[in-house]
Amino acid sequence: MKIAIASGKGGTGKTTLAVNLAFAAGAHTQLVDCDVEEPNSHLFIQAKRVAKEVVTLPVPLINEELCIRCGKCARFCEFSALAALGSIPMVFPEMCHGCGGCMRICEQGAISEVRRRIGTVESFDSNGVTLVHGCLDIGVAMAPPLINAVKKQINASGLVILDAPPGTTCPAVAAVKGADYVVLVTEPTPFGLNDLKLAVAMTRELGVPFGVVINRAGVGDDKVQRYCENESIHLFDEIPDDRRVAEAYSRGELIIDAVPGYRELFVRLLDKISEAAAAGKAEL
Repeated sequence: MKIAIASGKGGTGKTTLAVNLAFAAGAHTQLVDCDVEEPNSHLFIQAKRVAKEVVTLPVPLINEELCIRCGKCARFCEFSALAALGSIPMVFPEMCHGCGGCMRICEQGAISEVRRRIGTVESFDSNGVTLVHGCLDIGVAMAPPLINAVKKQINASGLVILDAPPGTTCPAVAAVKGADYVVLVTEPTPFGLNDLKLAVAMTRELGVPFGVVINRAGVGDDKVQRYCENESIHLFDEIPDDRRVAEAYSRGELIIDAVPGYRELFVRLLDKISEAAAAGKAEL
C-alpha cells in the first residue's frame, strides 16, 4: 500500500508526519522522500547508506551533416527545448523533458540522444525501515524526472510512505500520482486553509482518495474543521500544538521516541489511515 503525505504549503509538518508514521509502522516499511529539491527525512533518523546511483535524462544531440533544417523537431517540442530559425536547431538541455519525441519525428535520423546528469538516488537502512531519497543537482530546474526515478525504487509488496514536495505544482503531482491514498497535512490558520483547498483540488483532479490531518491544533480557529465537514472530507486527527514536539524536532529526534504518548497517537493514526485506504472511504 502506497500512502502519500502531502500539503498545500511548506511548514505544515508533512515530513514530521511521514517520518513518524513510517517508524511507527516499523520494520519492512519504506519511507520515500520525494522532495528531491530539499530532502530532509534523513535528518531525523540514524541510518546506513546501502546504495547510491546517478540519474540521467536523455537530451537531443543534432548531427549537423544530416540535418536539413526543416524545423519539425522544434515545432514538435512543447517545452521549447529546441529552437530552429532556418538554421541548425539549437538545443536547450535545461528545458528538455527527455521524451524522445524529437528523435522519433526526425525523418533524416539527424537526432540522437546523450545523457545529462540531473541528480542522485540514495537508499538507507534504519532498523529495518528503508529510506529512499533523491537529491537534485544544483542548477537542474526540473524535479519530476528525478522523483520518478526515486519512485522506481518502491517495493509495493509492503507499506510505503511517500513524503511529497509541498505545494500543488508538478513535483507534488509527480509524487502523489499512483498513490493508493493521500493524507493532506494542514494547520488551523487562514494560510493553512487556503493552501489546503488548493491541495484538495489537485488530489481530486488526480482521482486519488484522501483525508486530512490537522497539525498544531489549537493555534488558530475551527475553519479547517468546518471546511472538511462541508466538503465531506475525512478528518483523521488533530495533532496538538506542543512545545515538546518543537523541541524534539529542533534536535532532529523522532517524536514517537522523544515525547511520551506520541507513539500511541501515531500508531492509532496509521491504523485509521490504513483502514480508510483499504476501504476507500474518503469521498472525491
